[in-house]
Order: sequence, then C-alpha cells, then structure tokens
Amino acid sequence: MNNPTNKKRIWELDFFRGVALLLMVYFHAIYDMNEFFGYSVQYSTGFNYYTGKASVILFILISGISCSLSRSNAKRGLKLLGVALLVSLFSYFYNPDFVIKFGIIHFFAVCMLLYPLLNKLNNVLLVISGSVIIALNLYTSNLNVSHDYLFPFGVTSPGFASSDYYSLIPWLGLFLYGIFLGRILYKQKQSLFPFEIGKNPVSFLGKHTLTLYIIHQPVILAILTGIQYLNTKI
Repeated sequence: MNNPTNKKRIWELDFFRGVALLLMVYFHAIYDMNEFFGYSVQYSTGFNYYTGKASVILFILISGISCSLSRSNAKRGLKLLGVALLVSLFSYFYNPDFVIKFGIIHFFAVCMLLYPLLNKLNNVLLVISGSVIIALNLYTSNLNVSHDYLFPFGVTSPGFASSDYYSLIPWLGLFLYGIFLGRILYKQKQSLFPFEIGKNPVSFLGKHTLTLYIIHQPVILAILTGIQYLNTKI
C-alpha cells in the first residue's frame, strides 16, 4: 500500500491502487453482511470471491512495484507493523472469534521489512523465487500439523482461524513478481503513458489507501449496524 517517494507521482499506480481499494471495500462489505449480520450472501465462490482475489492481487503487485521505487521501505514497514498490531487488537475486542492474526497489513509490513534482502535478488531469481513460493502452497496447504507456530508461512492446524489471512506462502511470490515488474517497467521512475488522466475520485482513493483501509471496516460495520437497527424499528 506504500507510495513511491519520487516527487512526480506515477498516476496509473495511484489509479489501480484506488481500483483495488474499491474492490476490497465491496468484498469486505459482503463478508461482514454474511459473518456478522446473518445475511445470506455468498463470498467464498463466484463473482464475490474473485472480486476479493482481484483486489489482493492488484494490491500486492502494486506494493512490490512501489517498493522498487521507494527509498524508505524499512520506515514504511515499521509504520505498517504498528498499524497491523492495532488492527489485530481492534478485531480481538470487537469479536475474539474473528481476530485478524496475519492479515493483509501484517503481510505488507513483513514484505517491506524484508525488501532490503529481496532486493539483492537479480531479475531471474526474483521470478524463479516467486514461482517457487507460489508453488509451495500446494505442499504447505496440505500439511497436517497440530500447531500454529508457523502460521505466517501458511502452515496451520485445522482449528486455525483469522478473519483476514494472507500468509507469506504463497503471497510473497506475487510480491516478488511486483518487484520484478517495477524494475522492468519503471526503470526511469515515471509513468508508462504519455498522458495523465487528471484528478479523479479513484486516484484520490489510491493516494490514501492506508488511511482508508484503517477506517473502512468500522464505517462498514457502523452502516450495517444502523441498517439492522432501522429494520427492527420498521
């Protein structure tokens, strides 16, 4: 979710980050309706499922690209780590059964902190390593373990639960692809297009994804709670 630090922003990254945010808000609204308010809305298959995955894929690829353009990944990673801990704390007090143990913010924080090491890989190793990490999911997802000590890596027991969960395996592989794309497509650290689309709501959202990520769930829950309350009064 980080932004490039160069003075001239790359507008398409902001725009597609905004698209990813809108898709994420839609998916989380569907999820909350089903899990917290009892609406019969399916989110684990079909259009809603793929909307959620499209959002995450966009976010992770753009984050990898942005890290390749930024000089302050460690600082951003520490900042996100603090936010991630607050998200876990908030989710625990809201509903202990739905605590977020390693969500997308946790994932991004770890990736940014690992970036100085990941950046030492050449382009070929980035692609190979990314592909291996993604393929490893076929193995780790089928492991039968009785503990959750390795949950950041996708190795969990049958009883593990996290309402938002993006483990390093396989998603770190996609982040490595993003670093690769950043190196290849943005060597000059400038837009790929000879034009700009100007100010627009989607790009505005893309420039403020962290803030909007933090507030969007409380807002969604408040709106759904209000709707539920009104329904009981009608």
